[in-house]
Amino acid sequence: MAEVKIAAELRTEFGKGAARRVRRAHQVPGVIYGHGAEPKHVSIPGHELLLALRTANVLISLELDGSSELVIPKAVQRDPLKGHLEHVDLLAVKRGEKVTVEIPVQTEGEPAPGGNLLEHVLNTLPVEAEATHIPTAVTVSVEGLEAGASILAKDIELPKGSTLAVDEDAVVIQVVAAQAEAPEEDTEEAAEGAEEAPAAEA
Repeated sequence: MAEVKIAAELRTEFGKGAARRVRRAHQVPGVIYGHGAEPKHVSIPGHELLLALRTANVLISLELDGSSELVIPKAVQRDPLKGHLEHVDLLAVKRGEKVTVEIPVQTEGEPAPGGNLLEHVLNTLPVEAEATHIPTAVTVSVEGLEAGASILAKDIELPKGSTLAVDEDAVVIQVVAAQAEAPEEDTEEAAEGAEEAPAAEA
């Protein structure tokens, strides 16, 4: 995984008012924590951070006061209406260190024909990986799977250096049969028949 370098600044002012001033300057307030150190409050250029966050579990090298610190995003808050970045929590990591992250689960292929549907029980898979080699995603083939089939966590081939951080028997994806719509049509026909009955009796 490539590192994304972003120049950031340490913050000395806190609170809602200070956070609003940071956002007005097109920056995003954030906190770096981890390794038992005191949290560091930072402001990060909003556009650069937004671009970086397009990659799941992106590894960011924050340039702070002439030094750099490796971090990965752990929690991102967005404006519920406009989607703007409001705040970000960052976890400090070291090269060679193992971290637990959730990586997206992607599928390829189509289940067996007949209206079968895919149900993603887990959209992301918890894994433990080296901080500088976090997988961007895992891909699972669902080609030809019949209704009732399931893919468990242990069935997924992980990239080298990664291990499961979830019960190996956890269901990740299952194939379910599509519900027939005939009963609904029968109900409508029965309702129409009930409406016509009084008129016939009259």
